[in-house]
Amino acid sequence: MSLLELSDVSYSYNSRYQTVQVIKGVSYAFEQGSAYAILGKSGSGKSTLLSLLAGLDLPHSGQVLFEGEPTSSMNLDKYRREHAAMIYQSFRLFPLLTVLENIMYPMELRRAPAKQAREKAKELAAKVSLPESLLDRFPGMISGGEQQRVAIARALTMDSRLMLADEPTGNLDQDNSTKIIDILVKLAHEENYCVIIATHDLEIVKKVDRVLYIVDGAISKDRYGNL
Repeated sequence: MSLLELSDVSYSYNSRYQTVQVIKGVSYAFEQGSAYAILGKSGSGKSTLLSLLAGLDLPHSGQVLFEGEPTSSMNLDKYRREHAAMIYQSFRLFPLLTVLENIMYPMELRRAPAKQAREKAKELAAKVSLPESLLDRFPGMISGGEQQRVAIARALTMDSRLMLADEPTGNLDQDNSTKIIDILVKLAHEENYCVIIATHDLEIVKKVDRVLYIVDGAISKDRYGNL
């Protein structure tokens, strides 16, 4: 069974004057152990698609299924908290918490013992190549690439094997972008995560297992809309 599946999913934005169908009858199955890239122009629907996968919204028709269960029948707050690990372009770290405290935060929300959360946070920091010397610093004291690694480590505190990333390299230089993508792909290949990345970065195409192009709200095999 697929970890995450889109089944004939459609989604529209309604304004006072018109309805715009952003996602049009999309079906696709995502497996653990693979890294996927969702590419498309601005406004093509890739960020909307990722939001639906993350449970930030529900499709207007069709279903998003996690381990066979529709997100429409779930508590979405719980789904996002326990299953849909999300990484953003803007990092979204807490500026007044140290690196270590940022990583620990989701575990503390789940009432994990402080000592256990601290040790686990250190393990995860090492996994994403964050030096121990940075753990007591605040986000504003470290580089953008380091902040994104903190965000990944924080996402790894969840027990799920689903990792969703929205333009994770958008604020990074090429060297740091490469390092972040290498970390995400390694999580898929070596730790059996399902990694789904929405991006403009064509360099990512060379590293992931599958590329989905979103053209006018539908999935195509290339960026020109060909099936």
